Amino acid sequence: MQNEKVSAGLCESCAFGRRIESSRQSVFLLCERAAADQSFPRYPQLPVSTCRGWEPRQLTRNLMRTADLLLTEFDAEMKTTRTTLERVPAGRGDFKPHAKSMPLGRLAPHVAELAGFGLTVLTEPGLDFSQRSYTPLPFESAAQLVRVFDEGSAKVRAALQTMDEGKWTEPWKLAFQGKTLFEGSRFLAYREMFLNHVVHHRAQLGVYLRLNDVPLPATYGPSADETLGF
Repeated sequence: MQNEKVSAGLCESCAFGRRIESSRQSVFLLCERAAADQSFPRYPQLPVSTCRGWEPRQLTRNLMRTADLLLTEFDAEMKTTRTTLERVPAGRGDFKPHAKSMPLGRLAPHVAELAGFGLTVLTEPGLDFSQRSYTPLPFESAAQLVRVFDEGSAKVRAALQTMDEGKWTEPWKLAFQGKTLFEGSRFLAYREMFLNHVVHHRAQLGVYLRLNDVPLPATYGPSADETLGF
């Protein structure tokens, strides 16, 4: 609890600092970064003279941060993807629409796991697949897919909420055994290698569901099964 006349230091000009006044007119300074990163105190000791998470209020509030613009899109895409995963049928793991297509039991877990890949894009400078051990998620049930998806997307959303504006233009690289698969800005990596990647495989999964007579959710408008009144 702080007196309103006490200087909050850097928090006064920080995009993540928010003043809260109680019914007794006591003033608190809430650090909004604390919601996603517990290393930041929820109510910092004032005045704050140094802080690694400080960002200017004018840049992120008046002009709106890139992350704030992306959050609405992220939430919408994750909601539709989650609904699609909920409808993956049991007992059809071996199904594939073409000899060259991956089976449903591989595609659906891939979509579920992709939600968490965004965390790597947002928090690391790059990734070389050959330097990471990876065991593909086995297909058990739609409930399992949704659980994995929820865990991954929650971590990405938390990282997106606290993303520093300057990090979007940092270089990001995806490789395998030193061979470059993607190289560009972190923003482009988030868009192409993460979000567009999820949407791509979600659409692919939609074909599998249709061929198994599973109703498809409305996506960017009505589907044949969810007409939205049209």
